[in-house]
Amino acid sequence: MYTGIFKEIVSITHHDYSGCIDKKGWDDPTTYLQTIEKLERQGELTPVQFTEIVNDYLLDYKDNHMFFKIITSDQPLNNVGFQVKRYEDRLYITSTSAEKRVKKGQAILALDNMKIPDLLIKYKKYLNENSYEREKWGYVLSKFSNCTLIDENGLTHTITLQKYKQSKYTPIYSLEKYNKDTLLITLTDFANAEAINTLLDSHKDELNAFPNLIIDVRLNRGGSDDTFFNLLPYLFEDKEISLFDSSDTMQLNHTERNFHLRMKDMKMEMEDYDSLDELSKLFTNMFIQDLKKNYKKGFVTFDTSGLPKELQSLKIHGRKSPSRVVILTDVTCGSSGDSFVEVAKKSLKVKVIGRPTAGVNDYSNLAVMEWADTFALYYPTSRLSIIDKGEGMSGIGIQPHIHIPWTPEHIQEDVDLKLALELLQNEEW
Repeated sequence: MYTGIFKEIVSITHHDYSGCIDKKGWDDPTTYLQTIEKLERQGELTPVQFTEIVNDYLLDYKDNHMFFKIITSDQPLNNVGFQVKRYEDRLYITSTSAEKRVKKGQAILALDNMKIPDLLIKYKKYLNENSYEREKWGYVLSKFSNCTLIDENGLTHTITLQKYKQSKYTPIYSLEKYNKDTLLITLTDFANAEAINTLLDSHKDELNAFPNLIIDVRLNRGGSDDTFFNLLPYLFEDKEISLFDSSDTMQLNHTERNFHLRMKDMKMEMEDYDSLDELSKLFTNMFIQDLKKNYKKGFVTFDTSGLPKELQSLKIHGRKSPSRVVILTDVTCGSSGDSFVEVAKKSLKVKVIGRPTAGVNDYSNLAVMEWADTFALYYPTSRLSIIDKGEGMSGIGIQPHIHIPWTPEHIQEDVDLKLALELLQNEEW
């Protein structure tokens, strides 16, 4: 079974994945295939092991928008129950979930007695980034048995690492009056248009009256770009503005497999058709027509001529209030989160501060291929033309106006929010 699935995954990355031409020759599937065949022959391959091998293979493509996972309700125990960021020669615990023996702010000096600088060299491929702020330590942590911690008094002790299920994600869509002049909106994804539109509608009086707005998308997991459309007028000046750049286009890879998988997704969206807003209905219908028209034609530039004129030019009318907007970003803001920050940067009212975003949108519009109700491969089916100009965002993200380097101080205090409030008090903007 495993060998057959892996061969199909390789076929997808070579033909259906939207980076298949740009990244031809980047992968080396033979080594992974031999490992899978050997373990399967010996009856030693587990679903968890197989998932790790596949994700190891996918790392060759350097695309954080492509991943393989187990989709059964009985999720594997592969999480250490806390999250870390590296700063210099230590890993700092930034948050905890299931693991109660550690606390925020503690530092890790070593894993199985291997110091952090040595881990950096050995696991460079899995950390998958060139900047310390963008490193991903979750997988590396899961490979070790114990960690050496140091407390604020300089005392060290070692604990055995336990494995837990991934903690359940609960989205946050909130708006609060932070002070007499400032509203704070927090959005951890753009997946629920109804919830976000309801939030904006119920607070439109405040949004039209308060001079300052802070939008926190540091943990935004993405979703759908049309979900944030109703938020955009508050980010732009009080005039009609076109956000469309005709030089930037998107190509979709129209293969037989992509047609069937994407149509399946669209049909699921159509089941909730009545609950969709008009914009979502429009885009869903457009994608369906595009898929049908270009069936098996390979890479074709997405045709926006079916959109109403105001959407073809992405015309919006900005508002007087708020007059200043600060957007907080981080490396954990991706996909539609990337798109939101990229659009917001076009406004003179907006200052983006924090760390660059995840930068995963060069290759987007994911299809999902499932096997035996157990595994799923998520892979992009579209690519942006900016890649051809050398202006892609992979590995670098959307840059903030003001970069705030991450330090352990961020664990104890919201450094980004503090600077945002200071900026809003300045006379100059």
